[in-house]
Amino acid sequence: MAMYWVYDLPNWLFGLLCIAAFMVLGVVGLFLTRSFVRRVHREDHSHNDIVSYYLAAVTIFYGITLGLVSVGTWNNYSAIQDKVDREAQDLASLYRDSNSYPEPLRTQLTADLRKYAHEVVERSWPEQRRGIIPRGSAQFLDDYQVHLLQFQPATMGQSVVYQETYRQFNDLVESRRARLDSVLTSVPRSLWWMVLLGALVCILTSLFFDTRSFTMHVWMTLLMSGLLGLMVFLVATLDNPFRGKISISADPIQRVLTQWEHH
Repeated sequence: MAMYWVYDLPNWLFGLLCIAAFMVLGVVGLFLTRSFVRRVHREDHSHNDIVSYYLAAVTIFYGITLGLVSVGTWNNYSAIQDKVDREAQDLASLYRDSNSYPEPLRTQLTADLRKYAHEVVERSWPEQRRGIIPRGSAQFLDDYQVHLLQFQPATMGQSVVYQETYRQFNDLVESRRARLDSVLTSVPRSLWWMVLLGALVCILTSLFFDTRSFTMHVWMTLLMSGLLGLMVFLVATLDNPFRGKISISADPIQRVLTQWEHH
């Protein structure tokens, strides 16, 4: 969905708007369909049992489908969080290996990694939250590689450390690429249409009841519509994992950077 502006709203306001929108849709639809529904029933409450069967079937199918979508979005959110954690682990391991080199190379390598971490936390993450794939941090990895390639191992021990360092460097590059590839990850548009249209079908089906108390019908419609809005809000908050107030943060990388600065 292209309504990315909703992720700039406070989380409580986003949720309130989702719930209110569905409630308004339900109540407005209830008032607009009253005369039609009464004509369809012909006699008072003559087909409420049939409507109940249909509503039960529709809500069961929709609930199962929405549950699968919710689980899918959560799994996607968790997988991307794991990618960020992995990048932080690779960064910490590479920094530790870089401290094994003699000066002045040690200072150059660790400085490149510090610059990379600062770039990711301070510039890349705000860009990701706006749906922009950041590019700036690549320069510091390029600098690190250039500095590392200048080193020529003189002993077997240095050769082992050099090989491990280069392996860790490649792991970091792959972790960064995996994070960047996830910036625009979201629920497919077809699934979003299914979620929204399915909620609409549930509300429309509930409008076919003909109750003695219209006030009770209004309240039941409000409650059901609000619940559907809340469920859609849940899926929306987990969609686009780098956007919104409930989003993947740079805390793992920030913790690594903080640890470096305290040493």
